[in-house]
Amino acid sequence: MRFWFIILPNLSVNAMAIFPFILLKDKAQKKDAVLINHERIHLKQQLELLIIPFYFLYLINYLFNLVKYKNHHKAYFNISFEKEAYYFEKDLTYLTNRTWYNWINFYSA
Repeated sequence: MRFWFIILPNLSVNAMAIFPFILLKDKAQKKDAVLINHERIHLKQQLELLIIPFYFLYLINYLFNLVKYKNHHKAYFNISFEKEAYYFEKDLTYLTNRTWYNWINFYSA
């Protein structure tokens, strides 16, 4: 999967994946294999959902969690897409064996 880096020093988060780009706060982050793997997992999630539906489901999942937990951080960390990415971010071979729609396994009602 081909992607490009965009460095945005004023980015409000450490990194963000917006297909086909990985947005980073600074150039040094390009060497952080775990961070890049986390964002590559998101790119794969976006591709399998044809990009736009990913953002819709991500937002719906976040809003549902926000109502449920009444806390931004808990809502964010319980988004099924984030759960998958955080769980496998240190496994640098994960994307070679990942099954389609694996994020569904991280969904919890």
